[in-house]
Amino acid sequence: MARIDPHSVTDDAQPRTKHLEWSAHVDFETKRITATATLHFHEAAKADGPFDVDARTLHVNKVSALDGELLTWEALPADPILGTPLRVHVRRGMKGVRFEYRTAPDASALQWLEPSMTHGGKKPYLFSQCQAIHARSVVPCQDTPGVRISYRATLEVPAGLVAVMAAAPLANTKPGVFEFEMPQVIPPYLLAFAVGDLASKDLSPRSRVWSEPGLLESAAWEFADVEKHIGAAEKLFGPYDWERFDMLVMPPSFPYGGMENPRLTFLTPTLLAGDRSMVNVVAHELAHSWTGNLVTNTNAEHFWLNEGFTVFAERRILEALEGREVSELHAALGRHDLEETISRFAKGGTPELTKLRTKLTGIDPDEAFSVVPYEKGYLFLRALEEAAGREKFDVVLKSWLTAHRFGAATTDDFMAHWDKHAPGLLKTVKAEDWIDQPGIPMDAPKAQSSRLEALKKLEGAIPEQKDVAGWTPSEWQLWLDRAPRSLSADQLSTLDARFSLSAVKNTEILVAWLVLSLQCGSTTVVPQVEAFVSKYGRMKYLKPLFAALHARPETKATAKSLFAKCAPRFHPIARQVISGMLAK
Repeated sequence: MARIDPHSVTDDAQPRTKHLEWSAHVDFETKRITATATLHFHEAAKADGPFDVDARTLHVNKVSALDGELLTWEALPADPILGTPLRVHVRRGMKGVRFEYRTAPDASALQWLEPSMTHGGKKPYLFSQCQAIHARSVVPCQDTPGVRISYRATLEVPAGLVAVMAAAPLANTKPGVFEFEMPQVIPPYLLAFAVGDLASKDLSPRSRVWSEPGLLESAAWEFADVEKHIGAAEKLFGPYDWERFDMLVMPPSFPYGGMENPRLTFLTPTLLAGDRSMVNVVAHELAHSWTGNLVTNTNAEHFWLNEGFTVFAERRILEALEGREVSELHAALGRHDLEETISRFAKGGTPELTKLRTKLTGIDPDEAFSVVPYEKGYLFLRALEEAAGREKFDVVLKSWLTAHRFGAATTDDFMAHWDKHAPGLLKTVKAEDWIDQPGIPMDAPKAQSSRLEALKKLEGAIPEQKDVAGWTPSEWQLWLDRAPRSLSADQLSTLDARFSLSAVKNTEILVAWLVLSLQCGSTTVVPQVEAFVSKYGRMKYLKPLFAALHARPETKATAKSLFAKCAPRFHPIARQVISGMLAK
C-alpha cells in the first residue's frame, strides 16, 4: 500500500475510480449543493477492505454500494491541508460506491456571488475552481491528478439561471435541469461548472464564448480570432482531442487569468481590454489542451510538467501568429517575474521552492504556487530546444505527448523519455541542475530581440512620446517593471500626465503602473488601488498590489483594512493567499 500523492489519501492498493456520476441541486439561499456522487471502479474490489477518498467540509448522509446496500464508513482525522478524508469499507466484488451528501457554504472550490457582485447586478452566480486540491470540497473523490475519470453530471438550478460545465451538454429535458457528459478522462481538478445569467455566441464551428449578457459582444470581439489559435496549435502539437474549445468570461472575482477546463476554459474579465492585447492568456489555456489536460503531472510536486510545457507551447503559438519579436517580449516579461519570485523565496528562507521538482509534503500547493514552474520550466525546455535544434526537439515533444496521452507523468518519466529519444541531450543542458537545484542556471537562455535592445536604452530614463511610438502593451509592462523604484513624485506625475497610465484599460499595464507608484512611495494612487481590488479578484494583481501596500509603513494599515473590506468579494483561494501574505 502506498499513497501516490502527498496531497491525497488515494492509495494505489485500493480500487481506482474510473467514472463519476454526479447529480446536484444548487441552492443559492443556503449556499449549498445537495448531491449524489457515484464512483465507479476500474475493476471490482479484489478483497474486503478500505476505500479512502478525499473530502473537505462535506456533510455525508449515506454511503452505499451500487445495489443500494448501506456501507459502513468513517471520517479520518482532519488535516489542515488534506481536509477530512473518508474511509469506506467495501467488500470483494464491489464495483463502486455512492455518496449522498451536501457541500458546506464555505466550500473552498465554490464562490457564491450575490447579484450585486455580478456584471448584470440582477441574478446570483456560482462558479467552481477545483485546482489544485479543491474538488474534494464539491465531490468526495480520489482528488489527485494521478487518477483520471470520465463523468456524467446533472445540475438542477433555480428558474431563470443557466448552468454550464466543462463537458459536452446533453439535451435538456426539464426546465432548470442541465445534463452534461465528459467522455474523455480528466484529472479531478478539471471538474468545473458555473451557474448564472449566461448567454453565448458562436465564434467558429468548434468554439463559442459564454458570458453575462452585458459582456457578450465585447467578449466575442475580443476572442474572435480563437480559431486561428487552435489551428496554429494543431500544426505545432497535433490534433485537438477535446472536440470543442468554448470559453466562459467569469465574474471579476475569478482568482486566475484563466483556467484550462477542457471544453470550457474559464477566463478573467480583465482580458477584455478592447484591443485584443491580452489574448496570450487564451493561447496559454488553449496550449493546456495538450500540455496539462492531455498529459498531466501525477501530483503537484511535478507541476512544471503542466505549466512549463504550457508556457513553452503558448509562446510557440504566439510566435507562429504574431512573430518572434512578440514572443520574445513575453519571454522577457516572464524572466523578470521569475527573477523577482526567486529572490522573494530566497529572502523568505524557502529557496527549495524554486526547484522544478519539489517536495511538498505538509505544504499546501496553493501556498507553494508561483511562476517558478511556469517560467523556469519554460527556460529549461527552451534550453533543450536550443541544444537539440527545433526540428529534432519538436519530434521528441510530439512523441512525449503521444506516449502519455490522457495519462499522468512524473519528472522521472520525463527524464526517461528524453534520454531514450534524444540520448545525451539532458546531460548537455545539465538537466539535473534545472530540475533539482534552486534558482536559475547561469547559462539559462535569454530573450533576444531588437525591441528588447531598444527598451534597454531607456532604462532609468523618462521616455518621450517619440520613444514609445508603436509600443506594444508588453513593452510598456517591461519598462514599468524595470523602472527604478526611486522615482520622485514629480517624475511619477510627469509620467502619468504624458502617457495617461492611470487611465489605461490594459490591466497588465495599469497594475504595473500602480505597483511602481506604490513602491516609489506614492500615496496618490491608493484610492485607485482601492477601487481596483474592490472590483477584481485576480491573484496575479492582488498579490503585488497588497504586497506593495503592506511593505511600506505609511500604507501597511491600509493593506489590512482594505483586505478586511474586500475579502468577502474574493474567492476563498484568494482570501487564503492574501491573508497569509498580510500575516507575515
